Amino acid sequence: MKQIIGGKSATHGSPPQPAPAPTARILEVDAESAGQRLDNFLVRHLKGVPKTHVYRIIRSGEVRLNRGRTSADARVAEGDQVRLPPVRVAERVQPEGERAAPAREFPILLEDDHLIALDKPAGVAVHGGSGVSFGVIEQLRRARPQAKFLELVHRLDRDTSGILLVAKRRSALTHLQEQFRGRETGKTYLALVAGQWPAAKKVIDTPLHKYLQEDGERRVRVTTADDPDAMRALTLVKVRSKLPARPLQGLPAMSLLEVTIKTGRTHQIRVHLASSGHGIVGDDKYGDFDLNRRLPRQGLRRMFLHAWRLQFQHPASGERVTLHAELPPELVGFLAPPNV
Repeated sequence: MKQIIGGKSATHGSPPQPAPAPTARILEVDAESAGQRLDNFLVRHLKGVPKTHVYRIIRSGEVRLNRGRTSADARVAEGDQVRLPPVRVAERVQPEGERAAPAREFPILLEDDHLIALDKPAGVAVHGGSGVSFGVIEQLRRARPQAKFLELVHRLDRDTSGILLVAKRRSALTHLQEQFRGRETGKTYLALVAGQWPAAKKVIDTPLHKYLQEDGERRVRVTTADDPDAMRALTLVKVRSKLPARPLQGLPAMSLLEVTIKTGRTHQIRVHLASSGHGIVGDDKYGDFDLNRRLPRQGLRRMFLHAWRLQFQHPASGERVTLHAELPPELVGFLAPPNV
């Protein structure tokens, strides 16, 4: 009996030939993949490769986009050339995140044939990677194995709750992401900050600079326009209500803000508000750490930032859609006056 090994005929019992070493290859982005984030594009092409490894080869510069170094959040366009380094793909192995992800549905605000608008709880990442095994998208795919296409349209920080869009068709994904990039969407958050926000301060137009700490953690700081790495960031602020100090609970006066972002920079709201002297309550990166330590005793165990309202053009009908996700119970409870 003969079998084919490595393209050559061999008799049964012959020692198996080693598998050919993997080589670098070039992928050309097609029209269906245009507009995807690079990390999502690679995950779909490197089945069986753990997401942690995908992010590692991007960070190391082994992945090249049109012959240049790139980042995980870069958007690919039709005709782009993506160089993949030699990568061994495990056979018949599910991607790491999807293998570990338990099936989970989330509260739905709107769903049709083109998109899902869900209400993401705080504490859940939107996708796996960077030390997180799985997120909303992996859990949703696991819960809906019959779905042919489910992709994140945008992102929310892990500790932020509220409206998150998922596309059910490539055409919807592309259309919606173009709106986000073109600043055609309306994104308004509710944020509780320490102190009395000055009602006259309605616009924050301060550039941001993204960097990595020594431990590899991503951080953002305000910068100046002459910084070569400056990214313009525009935030609009409106005071919704003011909370008096609660001295018996050790809590200062606070302000509940409606914050609308005109640009979608990493940690934009958190850094803009903190740099104005009013950090978001419960923010473990940019907030008041001493205040944060007192919050759990008063029932708040998360950052008080919630994606409350989202406006966009429906990708199929063109109709203007306005969605609201009301504050979750743990945030409403913290705003309620203490029992006396």
